[in-house]
Amino acid sequence: MANGNPAGQPYNLRCTLTFGDIYGQILIWMLVIFVSLAAGLALMGASKPIFALVGVGLILVLSLPFLLFSFTTTLLNHIALEPADGGRTA
Repeated sequence: MANGNPAGQPYNLRCTLTFGDIYGQILIWMLVIFVSLAAGLALMGASKPIFALVGVGLILVLSLPFLLFSFTTTLLNHIALEPADGGRTA
């Protein structure tokens, strides 16, 4: 092997994700939600309330895939496979 590990060596899965890593993503998505709700309330006072409901629903449906993509890529960036020691010392 290129890294000197024998074939079939077990690996440990380690996740280093913390709340601080996704805190900004959560804040931005909450901002998107509040802006869409504010726009929906503004349109609700107009003569076309159906546009308000459609607009809020469309913003939620379109923003959810971006949120899930950012969460999963952040999670995958914080997962590491490390060779297990197996009781051996160097």
